Amino acid sequence: MASSSLPPAMKEGEHRNWAELPPELTSSILHRLGAIEILENAQKVCKSWYRVCKDPSMWRKIDMLNFKDVDYDLLEKMCRHAVDLSQGGLVEIDIRNFCTDSLLNYIADSSSNLRSIKLAMCYQITNEGLIEAVVKLPLLEDLEISYCSLSGEFLKVVGQSCPNLKTLKKNCVGYRRPRHECDDVALAIAETMSGLRHLQLFGNKLTDAGLNAILDSCPNLEHLDLRQCFNVNLVGDLEKRCSERIKVVRRPNDSIHDYPFDATINDVDSSEDDYPYGFSDVDMVSDDEFYYDFSGASDYDDMFDDYELQ
Repeated sequence: MASSSLPPAMKEGEHRNWAELPPELTSSILHRLGAIEILENAQKVCKSWYRVCKDPSMWRKIDMLNFKDVDYDLLEKMCRHAVDLSQGGLVEIDIRNFCTDSLLNYIADSSSNLRSIKLAMCYQITNEGLIEAVVKLPLLEDLEISYCSLSGEFLKVVGQSCPNLKTLKKNCVGYRRPRHECDDVALAIAETMSGLRHLQLFGNKLTDAGLNAILDSCPNLEHLDLRQCFNVNLVGDLEKRCSERIKVVRRPNDSIHDYPFDATINDVDSSEDDYPYGFSDVDMVSDDEFYYDFSGASDYDDMFDDYELQ
C-alpha cells in the first residue's frame, strides 16, 4: 500500500509547482548546487526559494570551486556574502583559485566553528596570511592547501594551533629531475601533528628519513598518499613499516586515475630508464571544467526588493 504521505498522482497534462515544495525538500535539492549557482540563479527563481536560500543552514558548507578566467573580485565578494549568510554556522569551505589572505581571515573571523578548509591553486595566499587565519580555528580537523605557494614552516603553527587536525593534504607538482630533497614539510608534520589519520603529500620532495619521522610520530595514520614523491624508496624495512601500520598506502608510482588535479610531471633531463613501472607523463587527469556566468547584481540582499517577503 502506498504511503499516505506521498503526494497524489498527477493527472495527464498537470505540472507540479516547484515553488510549493516543502522548505525542507527545497533545501535538500538546493544543497546539491554550489554556492555560485545558488547566488547567481537559484535564489532568483521565486520567493519561496529565496527564503530557503537565506536560511543559515544552507550555508554550513560553502563550495566555491571555479576553473575559468573570471572576475576574482566578484568571486571574493560572493564568497564573503555566503559566509555572512551562514551567520557563524559555517563548518566546511572549499575554494579554488581566488582565495586571498584578506578573504581567508574574513572567513576565520566569522566562522569559529569551522572544521574543514580546502584551498587549491590559491597563489595569493601567503604563509603569514594562513598562519593568521588558522590560529583562530582551534576546531579545524581537515586542511587542504594544494598548489599554493607556501613553505613548510607554517605547518608547525597549524599543528600547534589545531590539535584536532586529522586530515592534511599538501599537494604540489611532482619532479623526477632535477633531484631535490627536502624534508621540511615531513618534519613539521612529525613534530606537531601526531593525531593525523589521513595524509596526502602528492609530489612532495620528502626522503626516506622524512617518511620515517612521520611514521614515528603519527601512530594513528590510516591513509598515506605518496604518489609522485620520487625521493622515497619504498622498499625493505620502510615498505614493511608502511604496510603493517597503515591501511591504505599510495606509492610514488601508483596510478593517478582518481587524482582530481592535473598531475603532469615536470621533468628535466629524464629518459625512458626513469620509468621502470611503465608510468609516463601523459598519464594524467584534470578536473572537469565548470563555468558560471557572473552577470548579476552585486548587492544580493537587495535582489528581491520587489517581493513582499514574509
